[in-house]
Amino acid sequence: MHSKKQHVYVWDVLIRLFHWGLLVAVALSYYTTKTDGVPFLFPIEVHAQTGYIIIGLLVFRFIWGFTGSIYGRFGSFLSPPSEVVAYTRALFLRRASQYASHNPLGGWMVVLLLLSLSFQAISGLFLSDDIFFQGPFYSLVGRDISRELSGLHALNSDLLLILISLHVVALIAHKLLGESLVTAMVTGVKHFKHPPVDLTAEVMNHQRLRACAALLIALGVTGWLWFA
Repeated sequence: MHSKKQHVYVWDVLIRLFHWGLLVAVALSYYTTKTDGVPFLFPIEVHAQTGYIIIGLLVFRFIWGFTGSIYGRFGSFLSPPSEVVAYTRALFLRRASQYASHNPLGGWMVVLLLLSLSFQAISGLFLSDDIFFQGPFYSLVGRDISRELSGLHALNSDLLLILISLHVVALIAHKLLGESLVTAMVTGVKHFKHPPVDLTAEVMNHQRLRACAALLIALGVTGWLWFA
């Protein structure tokens, strides 16, 4: 007898919009460092503006990570090292438990990605190419510190590519194990043969109010940087 699959609504619409918006913004940001212009007249300016959008998205995600829907909160998917090690061993043995939110290994990968993206976007605010672009906070640090940050900005971009590649590999691995994480990030729903270990019935109160506050703060930060 086959057990009936259980459908769990995991990712709220704001988490999904954040995820796909960040994907588009990061891809555009990367593209504008590799193109000589087409279709943009000043790709460095578009690169900077994309960075402002990324900062706004990250501001929202960090706020939502503490006040948002249960499975999107950092507290729901950040596990102690012992649990990460145990999950990793079980994963290689194909005995890993399923999680509604991020699993112990994936949770820390998400945080690493968010922190790396945060450094990349924020450090860009202090940079200048001495020709077409000067970050809104360049004058606060001067040329020497800006050049140091520029070097770190370049190194972190390589780290980001590694983290993104690992993320893609993890998505493929989970797909081969029968868990489509990409589909879940589109629909918001995950399907389980057995209840996930972190299944919860918690209901969020005043979620719309918190969502509006988070979005307004994020839009305010992006707008301020855009017109600074």
